[in-house]
Amino acid sequence: MAQLHFTQQLARFLNVPTVEVAAPRLRAALDSVFARQPRLRGYVLDEQGALRPNVVIFIDGVRCRERSVLDDALRPDSQVYILQALSGG
Repeated sequence: MAQLHFTQQLARFLNVPTVEVAAPRLRAALDSVFARQPRLRGYVLDEQGALRPNVVIFIDGVRCRERSVLDDALRPDSQVYILQALSGG
């Protein structure tokens, strides 16, 4: 199963351990996680369901292709990293 890893920035707000999901596409994988952790959705996606501007996702070391549909394919052994950018100095 694909593994979704959430960075420590998100862990400050919610319990987000590494999650294993069986999903063929990124959107389905995220929806599966959000079903378990509904509050997490608001930190990752905006009101239209697109990635928030301060969030980036890497799948097997490659940045996801677009920020709205989130239809990137996942392999059964994919490693997905969801990162929330930090601002400040």
